[in-house]
Amino acid sequence: MTVVSVLLQHTTELVAALAQWQTNGASDLGTFQAPKLPAFLTNNPIVDGFPWGTKSANNSDPYYEAPVTGVVRSYDFTIARGTVAPDGFQKETILVNGQYPAPLIEANWGDTIQVTVNNEIDNPQQGTTLHWHGLLQQQSEWMDGVPAVSMCPIPPGNSYTYTFQATPYGTTWYHSHYSSQYAGGIWGPLVIHGPQNIPYDIDLGAVTINDYYHRDDFAILQDVMGTDLSKVRPASDNNLINGKMNFACSNYTSVGNTTTSSNSTTSGDSSNTGGNSTCVNNAGLSKFNFVSGKKHRLRLINTGVGAIQKFSIDGHSMTVFANDFIPIEPYTTNIVTLGVGQRSDVVVEATGNPTDIFWMRSMITSGECTEPANQPLALATIYYENANTTGVPSNNSVAQVDNTDPCANDDLSKTIPEYPISAGNPDTTLEMAVNVSINSTGHLVWTINDSAFRGDYNNPLLLLANAGNTSYPMDPEWNVYNTGSNETIRVVVNNLSPTSHPWHLHGHEMSVLSVGTGEWDGTIVNANNPQRRDVQIMPAHGYIVLQWASDNPGVWPFHCHIAWHISGGLNANIMERPADIKNLNIPSTSFQNCRDWSAYTGGHVVDQIDSGL
Repeated sequence: MTVVSVLLQHTTELVAALAQWQTNGASDLGTFQAPKLPAFLTNNPIVDGFPWGTKSANNSDPYYEAPVTGVVRSYDFTIARGTVAPDGFQKETILVNGQYPAPLIEANWGDTIQVTVNNEIDNPQQGTTLHWHGLLQQQSEWMDGVPAVSMCPIPPGNSYTYTFQATPYGTTWYHSHYSSQYAGGIWGPLVIHGPQNIPYDIDLGAVTINDYYHRDDFAILQDVMGTDLSKVRPASDNNLINGKMNFACSNYTSVGNTTTSSNSTTSGDSSNTGGNSTCVNNAGLSKFNFVSGKKHRLRLINTGVGAIQKFSIDGHSMTVFANDFIPIEPYTTNIVTLGVGQRSDVVVEATGNPTDIFWMRSMITSGECTEPANQPLALATIYYENANTTGVPSNNSVAQVDNTDPCANDDLSKTIPEYPISAGNPDTTLEMAVNVSINSTGHLVWTINDSAFRGDYNNPLLLLANAGNTSYPMDPEWNVYNTGSNETIRVVVNNLSPTSHPWHLHGHEMSVLSVGTGEWDGTIVNANNPQRRDVQIMPAHGYIVLQWASDNPGVWPFHCHIAWHISGGLNANIMERPADIKNLNIPSTSFQNCRDWSAYTGGHVVDQIDSGL
């Protein structure tokens, strides 16, 4: 019996047993009703046919040469608890506007995005923030949404408005950066339309992929941060595409509030899995339309908690033309590897027949170098224009053979940016050693140079530095690296741990000079134009060499994007151009939000059991 047959419960039709509102709330992602995306939003000033005029992927830096359109894209988000069942397992989740995944944010390159966040998280109350992954935030770090670093959390019952420029362009996502909260449901896609560097006919929009847990995120976090070392590496329960997947309820039973493997042979459409949770088989898969002979853009995003994903489409190759926010020279592959936070934009030509049906797949890679998964396979269906849209792909839909490295991105020699920037020589070089250890109280911690980060929600580093306080000898756990006025920073990160880490830098495009196992030998891959992106997988027992221009004054998080690792302390903060931070004109709303948070914490105990991020 195959994994697919178990997940589909031997059905011959793909008819969802649950309505969309039951699985995903008010979201239409994963359905035929999800809108196709335009080349750009048209309610903009248009110059030479485009909102960005004559700027192109190969003549303009996507980070630093954005137009200023004067157009404001406004959104109003209410964050509150709700009940959904994305894979048929009903659970309480934290939702944005009642949706899982959270709503799509869409803008043109150079627009202003404005998002008002209303924190209505209750029973229990929590603070919250939203981080706009990969956005530059030039001269606006206070809008980056990282508690204890760029802002105080938004208190329960309060609102906060983020305002920032939509740059660079391409595909990304937003998520809570408050503790493990995004594992509880607070994340959504974000698309910034910009110049195209490859032709296509149809933009199918975001294709989100995420490992999924049935337990409450805080309950898992208590295990991760606890002293029972058998629980510090939790396995996900499922793998979702656009927030949907089936779950084989009859093969699972409940232990406490989590689902674990069982030898049960019970069958049926639904089963109670213990506690107050109901599980329904065949909840429904995400579905996509292909049109014969047309080229389709898919915006792949790993919005997960910890897993490395291997994405593929049966019977079709993919042309990769952007990684994270960086347009690259297109190359063809059958497998796209995505660490947490990474994105790849691909074009897929519909070479099948008008009645064909194919599987779209994403497999969580296995092994010690990635996070464990009880059910690693995600499925969605692609229906050609005349196909039966409740049909199941035939045996002719065969999975691609995966010969890629299980825990590494494609070789750097393949990923050449369209807009060239030479590596050059750095003004300063930082050495960081990543490791994992047991501290004096028996807790597992993740360290950089033997120090695990722990933030102070009431004292954001950016606001302290803006006030002239740039040295913290009494708070070494803040892991601040002051790079002074140096104009170019190189960081050599040596991974002494047995697992890989998707490494992310806020507020910059970082050049990936080299990555590999063992020790760096000084070689730079494609020194005249190295790969640039905002997340890069660093292999287990290996290294990564990164470099960026120090041109954005602030205190910028530099961390592993596995949620449980950053909770355990795997974060450094790069203080960049401290003299200029003092001159930043931080708006009074940021300080008022901190006063409101201070008032809230004066009467409420905040149960911060992790790093805070």
